[in-house]
This record gives sequence, structure tokens and C-alpha cells, in this order.
Amino acid sequence: MQKLRMASLVLSLALLSGGACLAQAPAGKNPGKPVSKNKPIKLFNGRNLDGWYTFLQHRGRDTDPKQVFTVKNKMIRISGEEFGCITTNEEYENYKLTAEFKWGPQTFPPREHKARDNGILVHSQGEDGGYSGIWMHSIECQIIEGGTGDILVVGDKTDKFSATSPTAPEKHKGAYVYQPGGQLVTINGGRINWWGRDPEWQDVLNFRGKQDVERPIGQWNKLECIAEGDSISIFLNGVLVNKAFNVRPSRGRIQIQSEGAEIFFRRILLQKIESQ
Repeated sequence: MQKLRMASLVLSLALLSGGACLAQAPAGKNPGKPVSKNKPIKLFNGRNLDGWYTFLQHRGRDTDPKQVFTVKNKMIRISGEEFGCITTNEEYENYKLTAEFKWGPQTFPPREHKARDNGILVHSQGEDGGYSGIWMHSIECQIIEGGTGDILVVGDKTDKFSATSPTAPEKHKGAYVYQPGGQLVTINGGRINWWGRDPEWQDVLNFRGKQDVERPIGQWNKLECIAEGDSISIFLNGVLVNKAFNVRPSRGRIQIQSEGAEIFFRRILLQKIESQ
């Protein structure tokens, strides 16, 4: 009986310390989500791209002859044929951003045979095309087959753009991996992979990992990027997949990428979080 009581105590302490293994992470849906009574703002009105402007590599702002960005049937279609983005006119801070997306079948050079790729760039600041002539410097909530939920610093390699995250002891192909309670690492460029990204991930079309939370091609997914103060939490289909702290900057415009793959968005909502 004494041994049984001791075993129960050890188990309780382990759970309180957050020492559960990575494979158990999805079990706790919606942990730590802030509660807000503010009415969500529709960043996409279902009719057009009011509130956004387009930017394409080699073309610049509001020039889209190939109709990379269109609205039809209450959905934004991003063809991916040219690299670029749509960008909000306004800057935002302290919010929960909810976006529902699904992949389309089309892909384009130079990524026609590579994993479907996109991303939502938050806290975007500086000049359009400041990064590689395509995007503003920003913090990316990644959308890519097998890697949706990765956090990338799309910065200028200075402390102006950075993120700190608890990470696993071992990297995956040179990238840090998010692990609650792990060693804190600060990056000024590169990525923090979501906790379940397959160690054998390959940049190939239709890749799926063993622990993928993202649904199969053609099905809708819900991505939530919660920017509260200087932290960012990413939920995919209700599962916390990544988190970063001491994020710099902590406000800015929002960009949605075009990066070689067809993708659709049907809901883009922003709900303000009141400062504590």
C-alpha cells in the first residue's frame, strides 16, 4: 500500500511539472487560450479584398495581372503562381487570429514537386519586399505540408526580430523543435518546428508525417495564431502545436503568402485581447 501511494504521488508531481512526453501533447486541447468578450473583426468580408493590398515579387504593390489573388464563392483563392502576399492595411497587436484554409491541387515552379507551402506573417514591419524582395520582415506562423505550426523569424538578423521558445534536446535537420519545459532558445532567423514535425520530413509534394494534425489535402483546417503581449501560441485544429515568448516585434501588419501552391481561405477573423 505504501508503494502504491508513493507511485501515485510521483505520477501527480510529473503531471503538475508538465513533464509529459511530446506524444501526449495533443491530449490537452485549448490549454492557455485567452478569453475575450470582444466581437471578432472580419478581416475577410467574403466578397473582395477590401482592407488588404497585394504585393508580388518583381511587380510590386497592387499589380496582379495573372490574378494570383482572387475572391470567388466567399473564398480567397491564392494560386501560388507568383511569390508574394496580401497584406492588411492596418497594424494589429494583442489578438487571436483565426484562419480556415485548405489546399488546392495546383502547384507551380519552382515548387511544383515540393511540399505545398504558404504562411501567415504577423507583426510585419518595414518595407514591402524587405525580405528577399517578397515579404515584409515579420514572424511567420508556417503553413506547409507536414510543418504547419512551425514558427519562423522572417527578420533582418538583428534583435529587432526574434523569438524565444522551449526546445527539445535534439534538433531535426538543423532546426530546433518546440518542447514544453525544454531548454529556452532565442532565434533571430530560422525556425522553431512544431512539436510533432516528423524527423524524416522531406520537401516533397503530399508529404504527411506520423503525428500530423493537419487534415488531408482538400479538407478544411483551422489555424489560430494568438499574439498576446510578446508571446505567440499556435493552435492547429484545436491542438496547441507551438509557442514562443519574448517575440519581437509584438505588433504589425498581417501578410498571407503566395509561395508556389494553390490555397483557399474562407474565414479570417481577428479578436482583440484586452491587456491585463
